Amino acid sequence: MDFVFGLPPDAADNTGVVIFVDRLSKMAHLVAVPDTIDGEGTTSLFLDRVFRQHGLPEAVVSDRDPRFTGKFRTSIFAVLGTRLDKSTADHPQTDGQTERVNRVVEDVLRNICAETPKHWRAMLPLVEFALNNAVHASTGYTPFYVNGLSHPRVPLTPPRPGSGLSGGKKFAERLADISPLAVRKLVDAFLSTRLSVLRHVRDSMAESQDKQKEHADAKGRSNVNCYEVGDLVLLNTKKLPTHAVSAGFKTKLCPRFIGPFKVVTKKMRSRPVFYVGLLKPYLDPARLAASDPTGAVTSS
Repeated sequence: MDFVFGLPPDAADNTGVVIFVDRLSKMAHLVAVPDTIDGEGTTSLFLDRVFRQHGLPEAVVSDRDPRFTGKFRTSIFAVLGTRLDKSTADHPQTDGQTERVNRVVEDVLRNICAETPKHWRAMLPLVEFALNNAVHASTGYTPFYVNGLSHPRVPLTPPRPGSGLSGGKKFAERLADISPLAVRKLVDAFLSTRLSVLRHVRDSMAESQDKQKEHADAKGRSNVNCYEVGDLVLLNTKKLPTHAVSAGFKTKLCPRFIGPFKVVTKKMRSRPVFYVGLLKPYLDPARLAASDPTGAVTSS
């Protein structure tokens, strides 16, 4: 599970979405939340949207956001017997499936907000439905089918005479039976709007997934270094407090890397541990000078 914030405030001052994704079925649940939500509020949403419909999971993977840790972990999950696993810092792939859903949801909501920025919350049910009714690449099935071994009935089909989808003519006949005419027009407009949003969501999802694949294929892994005990490394300072890097420089002038530090075995639980992506091999200047084929030329 994870949060997506930065959306335009709706009528209830919600500016974000909490996303729950089932590891097996890939089913997703989206809930609008304010940026002031705390651990207790997150716990209530978990019980209402996940536990109520699916029961207790064996484990929950989340990032190190305080909304997920602290009281949320030690109280509810400790009592219920569900393990809360925290993703590794600077390594979102630990909860990769939620991160991928986040990107799709962000892209879809961005497209929706471009047209109706204040009404994104009203579209969340349709976004969630489209996510759960789309075939997942890793399973070959929709989350709806994996979760319940059945496909949801989708009666919202455009009234096209002669179409076999949802009865075609029957749908138009059912619509014609509605009276008075004003109500019929409202129903038709309501369903047409929802159908348009669903098509828009599906198109946005497909476009987002294509972009993510192209980006992943082009970028690849940026850090493939492997280190052994005793190796000397430099540490990136972007995650360190300024006073730990330099007491005399402003932030802009702080060095990007500090060190060297020696890689040691993990013995003490309190010893700091850093993600490998923040490290790079230390190259001894003396060895570099000795191996420099150009050398320094001095005049006699």
